[in-house]
Amino acid sequence: MNKQIEKLINLGLTAEQAVKVIHCKNSLSPNDCLQQLFLFFPIINTNFPLFDFIYKLIFPDWEKIPAPAWFPSASFIATTHLAKTMQTLGHKNYPELLKWSYQHYQDFWHYVCQTLNIKFSIPYKKIVDLTAGIEKPQWFPDASMNITQSCFNADKKAIAIIYQPEQGNIRRITYGELDQLSNQVANSLVKRQFKPGDAIAIDMPMTPECVAIYLGIIKAGCAAVSIADSFAADEIATRLRITKAKAIFTQDVMTRNNKQLPLYEKVIAASAPQAIVLAEQSALTVKLRQPDLNWSDFLDQNKQFNSIICQPQAAINILFSSGTTGDPKAIPWNHTTAIKCASDAYFHQNIQPGDILAWPTNLGWMMGSWLIFASLINQGTMALYGGTPNTKQFGEFIQNTKVTMLGLVPSLVKSWRSTACMEGLNWQAIKLFSSTGECSNVEDMLYLMCLAGNKPVIEYCGGTEIGGAYITGTLIQPAAPAAFTTPTLGLNFVILDEQGHPAHNGEVAIRVPSIGLSTELLNKDHYEVYFANMPATSAKEILRRHGDHIQQFTNGFYRALGRVDDTMNLGGIKISSAELERVIMQCSLITEAAAIAITPDGGGPSQLVIYAVPKPNVKVDLTELKINLQDLIKKHLNPLFKIHQLFYIDAIPRTASNKIMRRILRDEYQNISQ
Repeated sequence: MNKQIEKLINLGLTAEQAVKVIHCKNSLSPNDCLQQLFLFFPIINTNFPLFDFIYKLIFPDWEKIPAPAWFPSASFIATTHLAKTMQTLGHKNYPELLKWSYQHYQDFWHYVCQTLNIKFSIPYKKIVDLTAGIEKPQWFPDASMNITQSCFNADKKAIAIIYQPEQGNIRRITYGELDQLSNQVANSLVKRQFKPGDAIAIDMPMTPECVAIYLGIIKAGCAAVSIADSFAADEIATRLRITKAKAIFTQDVMTRNNKQLPLYEKVIAASAPQAIVLAEQSALTVKLRQPDLNWSDFLDQNKQFNSIICQPQAAINILFSSGTTGDPKAIPWNHTTAIKCASDAYFHQNIQPGDILAWPTNLGWMMGSWLIFASLINQGTMALYGGTPNTKQFGEFIQNTKVTMLGLVPSLVKSWRSTACMEGLNWQAIKLFSSTGECSNVEDMLYLMCLAGNKPVIEYCGGTEIGGAYITGTLIQPAAPAAFTTPTLGLNFVILDEQGHPAHNGEVAIRVPSIGLSTELLNKDHYEVYFANMPATSAKEILRRHGDHIQQFTNGFYRALGRVDDTMNLGGIKISSAELERVIMQCSLITEAAAIAITPDGGGPSQLVIYAVPKPNVKVDLTELKINLQDLIKKHLNPLFKIHQLFYIDAIPRTASNKIMRRILRDEYQNISQ
């Protein structure tokens, strides 16, 4: 018997079905073959070993060039926002729509505002003012608004949030209830003399109260400062210092894997300003400092509030993204940034009113803010789970709440695959997955697709300074695992080689302008970070630096290959090598250290590798040193940053100006790992 047929039989097909697979492979194009097999044998959609074998059988070069594993039907395409948009605007196909969206970006963003019912207190007469240069556009310069007014277009009785703590029952919060609670927050801030423009931090898990606090801060004309609930006190203090935060909302503790982890304790250690403290359970478990407030004492009972009307460029949120040296970049989002979040979700994740969106995240990562605007402006529902997402309980939450879009970081899928914790659940309500934060692995994404009966994964790559993505996928194009199909609508980019020339493999540069792109940094020179010394295109276009390494293939797909600079992405969080090195150099056993990120064979999340120079005459084994360095990272940065490998080295390679030559270390690592 043919070995391939024998393998197919062992994986669950009958002999007749196995023969049909081989005949299909030999007589049709790979794309047509896979589509036919999905129709003939539905078992392929849920049997991952079978799906994986057939996919690799049909596409033998799957590692070298992306190959589609999901195909939209004509009837499905007709239901999408993109199809309806093309029909409304008279575009014959998606490439035509895409080209129009960035060549006629003013018309595109006008269309977005009209379609999403973005509310303006004073309507705009002009889409953008480029007087300050195309690097610093002023969107809707003659208008005024508060973006929260666009977050409550849904029926007041519609469900805005579904929430389940790790230990507790599911709660459902309507749009009306969320509106009222955020009004109470805004009234409380105004009553306590907080002024428009004040920075107010949030360091707590993603709960309904957290979302209401975020919206209430913006309603009051203030700016929410995003701090990850996993950060150590030092990192909390850094973010409070940079933003000059006037207050902070936090929680007494949070429960993860049945363990209570301190939050308020870390806020105190960070010498935070006045804290408003929520109880995870029914009552606070901590004693408050003076003049900190219990949430119940802070919250005003007035549930009516007229949002403070602002200029569109006014800050609503200050988020952080690492640069290559020193403090993290403080990136203000303004009222227009939220339009980018909602636009991406509308066109690329195809979010419809009533859809239920889950994305394990918090406000310390841009996807927390993204989720709020992507859900509410599109009249969807946020599904928030209070526990860790790598457990069966999370999967049951997704099943029981009938989530329709599940977002994640690729390392989560790797965890699910290794433990099989999500197998046997009914995820048939899921229409699509979306993946961001790390480079994806093809086999992991194939596995993910099978968990919901072969649903597509929309890869989504951008950054805090973009307010969303610059490259992604759609539901009207075939989807290849771990691959992208298109720039996001309204934005375009070019790939540059090391000489700054357009290429199919190299560094991404963004073509400006676009709503969502940052125009300022609180603690760095925005022009120097994003525009200085960038090449121009042959048409003299000004390009914006981004730093991702992207490859475009002959079949039109793209693949992300990590970062070209010294910023790494660990567990979905950007961190600079310099920040890591600053912390690990507190170890008394070493004199120098360098941190690099490595992409494993086959793709997937970046892995942290450290090279260290030991102190003379100090003997310590690598295992002990690794434990010491990991403890420092956990204490001063983030326990999610795990050291993959540690090496001793005689000296750290440096340039004449004393800069660490991390590329040499990356090359050295690749040589020894082969």
